[in-house]
Amino acid sequence: MSTLPEDPNKPVGVDNLLPIDEHVEESHDSEGRKVRHRGIYLLPNLFTTANLFAGFYCIISAINGNFIAASTIVFVAMILDSLDGRVARLTNTQSAFGAEYDSLSDMVAFGLAPAILAYQWGLSLLDKTGLTIAFIYAACAALRLARFNTQIGKVDKRWFVGLASPAAAGVVAASVWVMEDFGIRGNTLPVFSIILFALLVAAVGLLMVSNIRYYSFKDLDLKGRVPFVTLLIVVLIISILFIDTPRVLLLALLIYTASGPVYLLLRRRQREL
Repeated sequence: MSTLPEDPNKPVGVDNLLPIDEHVEESHDSEGRKVRHRGIYLLPNLFTTANLFAGFYCIISAINGNFIAASTIVFVAMILDSLDGRVARLTNTQSAFGAEYDSLSDMVAFGLAPAILAYQWGLSLLDKTGLTIAFIYAACAALRLARFNTQIGKVDKRWFVGLASPAAAGVVAASVWVMEDFGIRGNTLPVFSIILFALLVAAVGLLMVSNIRYYSFKDLDLKGRVPFVTLLIVVLIISILFIDTPRVLLLALLIYTASGPVYLLLRRRQREL
């Protein structure tokens, strides 16, 4: 009885017992030569996986009507998302796989999760209109992330082109969190209030795909020395944040969201003068 010959390029070992191919990606060394690497970096991808789980948990909590948990987990995802990139840079473990995995996780955590949260909390009362607005937000988040990936290394890192998806998700989550903290549910609000909420969701969604520039804070030097008063200001901000977390977060995010259009108007006014 004849058997098919084994693939000579396939390594022999325990890995072959699993129906999963090993990930291989190419990079360039310091001399510009192509180098092939097998496997993935564990540490930064653990943070990315945690970010993905946070988005998944937010969706499940929103479906089950636990809106405070769903809202707060969005901010946990924001922290995790900021850590995976920093960990990768500090440990020199950046990879193409990590960048793609991060974008997919962000789509769940900052695209699908806030859209479902907004729909479950109040947009569902607008029937098909609410469904459309939730989808517009999710689609804008996907377009924002895809555009961001194509602009890496081509735009000034000090600025985001369009509102960053974590900030947009934070606005939606903080709005729901504040309402829930006041004991207000979407199904108890008048239609006019739900329309205002829908306009907010649609607005932050469209800002994500706009060409309005937002400060990225990526040029802040966290390793250098700063005046003593700077540390005092940070302590005061953290203290205020703990006193009234949802409202402080919402106010800060709304100010940041408005900063882009305001900066654009100021620049246009200066050009006209």
